[in-house]
Amino acid sequence: MSVTVPTYVHARDPISQAGVVAQLRMRPEIKIVDSAPQSAVAVMITDTVDESTTRELRALRKDGHPRLMLVATTIDDAALVAAAEAGVAGLLRRGDASADTMVRTIVKVASGDGEVPADLLGRLLEQVGRLQRQVLAPRGLTFTGLTPRETEVLRLVAEGLDTSEIAARMCYSERTVKNVLHDLTTRLQLKNRTHAVAYAVREGLI
Repeated sequence: MSVTVPTYVHARDPISQAGVVAQLRMRPEIKIVDSAPQSAVAVMITDTVDESTTRELRALRKDGHPRLMLVATTIDDAALVAAAEAGVAGLLRRGDASADTMVRTIVKVASGDGEVPADLLGRLLEQVGRLQRQVLAPRGLTFTGLTPRETEVLRLVAEGLDTSEIAARMCYSERTVKNVLHDLTTRLQLKNRTHAVAYAVREGLI
């Protein structure tokens, strides 16, 4: 039995809005709704991805819902990164956005998958690699938001080692280990070591 995806369409101009809604309304996989909170997927149609576009995308996605799909005429490297930062899960060029392609992307996004054209995905991965090399790595950080030292301390805590044992294993002072754990729990707003380990496991950090 097929699932109908509640979909909200938001466009900068009324002609685009009416055109996309008319195409999608005819499809049995899609149910057009009148507001973003009613939808599983919000589709934004725009020419360029500028600061106001990203603001509108974030406004559409309240509390992580609905999932976002963006259809844009021009997608350069900056637009690609901005879309990813705004939480866009599905991305299409306007020239490629036929009814079939849009429906297929909406269904994938609604199911929790992502959809990015192959050439754009390659460019996004290049941007991610550049960010890691030029911004995060020089500061001793990774995309997890944890330093390698923090990750190792959490891993050892998860194995059941106490502060003195971790200090001996890592050749640090006990004070250093305590400081690492204090910084972690404070920054991530965690209650204690157990909470920190649970967070790291849940997020796939260790």
